[in-house]
Amino acid sequence: MRQAKIFYDTIYCGKLTETNDGEFVFQYEEDYVRNYPNQFVTFTMPVREKEYKEKRLFAFFEGLIPEGWLLDIASKNWKINRNDRMGLLLACCKNCIGAVSVEPIFDEDE
Repeated sequence: MRQAKIFYDTIYCGKLTETNDGEFVFQYEEDYVRNYPNQFVTFTMPVREKEYKEKRLFAFFEGLIPEGWLLDIASKNWKINRNDRMGLLLACCKNCIGAVSVEPIFDEDE
């Protein structure tokens, strides 16, 4: 299971998880829901208490991953398969253009 903290600007807003079954879950953090109910990461995922679940990486997060020659460089340098979308998101999206950033959560074993 791989996870990432999602930040809106500098505010921790939720957690993205790729489960061992290959599903993706995004859950807004309780304090964020209470304090920033109108500050969503994307229009398709408004702030709410209930988690979002998908069988594929959410389109918004998919859109943060580099494309073209930059994807080639990232894939080659970090030895990440181009189809490993969560791996690419974790490796490449800490300092994205825009308000949202992704910070990997590492297990103690890593």
